[in-house]
Amino acid sequence: MPAKSILEGNDIFIEFKGALTEQYVLQQLISDTPYTPYYYGTEKATFEQDFLIQKEDAIIPIEVKAETNIRSQSLKAYYDKFHPEKAVRFSTLKYMDQEWMVNIPLYAVCNL
Repeated sequence: MPAKSILEGNDIFIEFKGALTEQYVLQQLISDTPYTPYYYGTEKATFEQDFLIQKEDAIIPIEVKAETNIRSQSLKAYYDKFHPEKAVRFSTLKYMDQEWMVNIPLYAVCNL
């Protein structure tokens, strides 16, 4: 990354917000939970999961959202194909438990 990107302040956070948020979640999963995160993507790139973790016998798909638009099409596609017990989305929104997915605020990754 060019030094200019860092010196220009907030522009870097706008351009790389998604990648930085995914990196934050990855670091939290590795350092503050007993889980090993994995990546999942299909050969034809029809959908991907930011992370998969194994919790006992369950595989849990995880999606990370940095924007206020939190539609999780890839997460829903994974859920529909593999039918995990629950899917997880980390975002800036408050905690929400939906039928098929739970939304966890970014600050609470370590509570997974």
